[in-house]
Amino acid sequence: MNMSRARERLVVIGGDAAGMSAASQARRLRGPDELEILAFERGHFTSYSACGIPYWVGGDLTDRDRLIARTPEEHRARDIDLRLRTEVTELDLDGQRVRARDVDTGEESWTSYDKLVIATGARPIRPDMPGADAAGVHGVQTLDDGQALLDTLEGTRGRRAVVVGAGYIGVEMAEALINRGYEVTVVNRGSEPMSTLDPDMGCLVHEAMEGLGITMVNDAEVTKILTGDDGAVRAVVTQDREFPADVVVLGIGVSPETTLAKAAGLPLGPHGGLLTDRSMRVRGHEDIWAGGDCVEVLDLVSGQERHIPLGTHANKHGQVIGTNIGGGYATFPGVVGTAVSKVCDLEIARTGLREKDAHRVGLRFESVTIESTSRAGYYPNASPMTVKMLAEQRTGRLLGVQIVGREGAGKRVDIAAVALTAGMTAEQMTALDLGYAPPFSPVWDPVLVAARKAAAKVRGSL
Repeated sequence: MNMSRARERLVVIGGDAAGMSAASQARRLRGPDELEILAFERGHFTSYSACGIPYWVGGDLTDRDRLIARTPEEHRARDIDLRLRTEVTELDLDGQRVRARDVDTGEESWTSYDKLVIATGARPIRPDMPGADAAGVHGVQTLDDGQALLDTLEGTRGRRAVVVGAGYIGVEMAEALINRGYEVTVVNRGSEPMSTLDPDMGCLVHEAMEGLGITMVNDAEVTKILTGDDGAVRAVVTQDREFPADVVVLGIGVSPETTLAKAAGLPLGPHGGLLTDRSMRVRGHEDIWAGGDCVEVLDLVSGQERHIPLGTHANKHGQVIGTNIGGGYATFPGVVGTAVSKVCDLEIARTGLREKDAHRVGLRFESVTIESTSRAGYYPNASPMTVKMLAEQRTGRLLGVQIVGREGAGKRVDIAAVALTAGMTAEQMTALDLGYAPPFSPVWDPVLVAARKAAAKVRGSL
């Protein structure tokens, strides 16, 4: 006697990169007769590029919808029951169900699941200080956040902006606001912008920002945000100064959005992100997966867990999760911490460990910094480039690379990312057979020049 297999239900919390990639991949592998898929998203949009928001705010992109990879209607056409403006407020792990609330009506209901994917993303860090929630103070993480900021910019008569923090978002938003015609001050508690770089490389970013007309204030801690009689922001205050502001953008980073997971008792790492195994299954929970900005991932260089919120990782997580839920097999082995950004035409890239990262995990290392050019020095428009490389003492194992330069500099970090993933030494890197022609690089590519110098320094320390 043939009996049809009972249809399972997959519930996905979060409608951006990780969540909808997981849903889409699971749907490719299992049809609607086998797997019912429900996805809850508390915002208005799905499957969008949060990384593109600064360029939309700055006017490089005028059409917001170009940031959307797949619309809700496209997901629904693939038999994914996608429910926008619906926020999951509670997880009942024993009962295998989630409580969801309609954001607009307040109506609540429970939905059962056989498989659950948590892809709740990250939230902008808001400092615990007076005025942090005032009108005109914006975090920028979602398309809804970007639209709210644009609405403020269009409705504000003043042209003074203060960006709090000088990480990727802070630096990119500072440039976007300059492009909008604002007078921009960046207040940064670090010694230099871009704390993802060592300070000696961050100072190059500092120079570029000031060249754009941005006022950089380093080593400054914001203590409160002042508001006017209308409740809107009017100034940002540090220990010893006050900076007038008609709009404030918080660029001090994000933290994993794991409020639901924590309340349900799911395992969290040292940075507050969900802990998973290599299949992206939440540790200790057979039918629950998690991916994207709400999880911590293995750093292949240090061997420790890190929180690295990037769309590249989120999409890969979703593919892995969807493959496993769909009956296949896939794993996410970890990351080396590669990132690239820009300030005007200055490209900024890093991968692996900074000096303080290496010190923190107890690694002894040699550090070298070289100056080179993006093309052969005699070729027109060759531009300067600074490359910093860290290699482990005695073994020479590559630990990290930072690059700051003009056109053609940033994506060179991918050479180092591959070398880190392969566990190569600086000496081994010097033999890499990279492409060469005068319009593209010197005979010795800048990354290989740094590798030669690092290898020599390691040999000298033996």
